[in-house]
Amino acid sequence: MASLNWLEPVSVEDGVKAVSALFEERYGYVPQGVWCAPGRVNLIGEHTDYNGGMCLPIALPHRAFVAAAKRADRKMRMTDRFVEEGWEEADLDVMGPVGSPGEVKGWTAYLAGVAWALEQHGFALSSGYDLALYSCVPRGGGLSSSAALECATAVAIDELSEFAMAGSLESPNDSGRARLVEICKMAENEIAGAPTGGLDQSASLRCAEGAALALDCRDNSTSLVPFDLSTAGLELLVIDTRAPHSLNDGQYKSRRDACEAAAAKLGVSQLVDILPENLSQALEDLDDAEQVRRVRHVVTEIERTREAIEVLRTGALQGEVLSKIAELFNASHDSLRDDYEVTCPELDLAVDVARASGSHGARMTGGGFGGSAIALVEAGRVNEVAAKIAQAFAEAGFNEPAFLKAVPSAPAHRVR
Repeated sequence: MASLNWLEPVSVEDGVKAVSALFEERYGYVPQGVWCAPGRVNLIGEHTDYNGGMCLPIALPHRAFVAAAKRADRKMRMTDRFVEEGWEEADLDVMGPVGSPGEVKGWTAYLAGVAWALEQHGFALSSGYDLALYSCVPRGGGLSSSAALECATAVAIDELSEFAMAGSLESPNDSGRARLVEICKMAENEIAGAPTGGLDQSASLRCAEGAALALDCRDNSTSLVPFDLSTAGLELLVIDTRAPHSLNDGQYKSRRDACEAAAAKLGVSQLVDILPENLSQALEDLDDAEQVRRVRHVVTEIERTREAIEVLRTGALQGEVLSKIAELFNASHDSLRDDYEVTCPELDLAVDVARASGSHGARMTGGGFGGSAIALVEAGRVNEVAAKIAQAFAEAGFNEPAFLKAVPSAPAHRVR
């Protein structure tokens, strides 16, 4: 069969060169700096963030690079390598949320929205910005390409405006980064119109190289969890199904609305307040079959994520630890398929083939409705498993999938 479609990350050096050249070509001068932010893969803990639960993401080596410079006025000029020429423009004095006269449409909402959200949080901007974007995070793959744009823009404006919230890569300011997470989330929710939780932005801003990030979405506290793939002889295969993927088409919002309605009926502020031992009674107290399924997924997924964090802290990703993680991965996907109903035929096929090919657990990752799946695979068998998935997709008449290898990588930071 034809060669596999591997999505390789752009090196930091190449990313800096490419985005700097784009900036100079479009704007005619040298940027003040270049910043980058990663996409993410969520190992487990899906649709738990906006319910106050636990998530366990890693940052990808695939990044969005933003070259930036301050302007003398309050205009935002934004360009990308996919823009044939020139730039898109927004005015900070006019910009407003989705549905308002100052609505910003398209990809620029993720960049301009950060500047708007900073001001909503009390950080007055004395200027606008010229921004150039060069991203290698797969778009539409459920790997937080939008959060990468937001977070790269956030650390750029943070430094250029001397707010000093992010700190440096060597000495990150975690409390400041937590605040930037809220700012980026506001930009995505209100300017881009996607009602996501803070998982994606937390991963992009607060992850660390070589580890997974245990994120408690009730209080936004974090801790690092060992996730050493190479020592265990494993690789994390990411399958971009190339199925259509969008989080602002109403499906994501309907799940969130169902959770909030169920929480209100059950007399709790968020579904995280329902303990696993009280789940059966909670489900009996609900008279809506859809809400029953949504609540069952969220409560069991929070517990699975807690178990995964505890197990990974006990030792190397081998033996009983690996077996338990595989069990949790598989159960997570089955719950997302049956109770939360956010998978699709492509995601289910990728997971089924990965499991049948000997992977140590496989599941969809991200918001669902398309996007990507992950599988823990022995290092020497990654190409074999990927080839079987690609063949199954061809036989099913699906779009050709793409693949990448995920390793826990560094968070958003200045690179020039």
